[in-house]
Amino acid sequence: MNYRTVETTDEYVARLEHGGDWRAEIESLADEVDADAAWFTALGAVQDAELWFYDQDECEYYPIEFDEPLEVASCVGNVSWLDDDRFAHTHAVLSDDEGTTYSGHLNEATVWAGEVYMRVFADGLEREHDETTDLDLWL
Repeated sequence: MNYRTVETTDEYVARLEHGGDWRAEIESLADEVDADAAWFTALGAVQDAELWFYDQDECEYYPIEFDEPLEVASCVGNVSWLDDDRFAHTHAVLSDDEGTTYSGHLNEATVWAGEVYMRVFADGLEREHDETTDLDLWL
């Protein structure tokens, strides 16, 4: 296990812009508040979405696309640096009008309404390629 102590500085709440891209809105907030590393939770609704499922055998992401309104029952993630940009690693649980839920890595979604809480870490974190999983993970 690789771990370290983190200290937090600021906490923010924000409303995501209607019609914006869910993950890009979170990354924009991180840019505006100069958050090099953070943890966030969010909720709301989206007009469409693309979740990714990571196939552990093939070490490949596969998209699951939705072209319908969905509730964001839960959204959690973190912000850190990846390839010289702030990246919001975002997972979400989405539900349709019958209560069926879908979950995974949220690649993109069009915001209908969204609220986010972000807690910023004092020190930045970067992602490093992990050979075992073929993923870019926190150091």
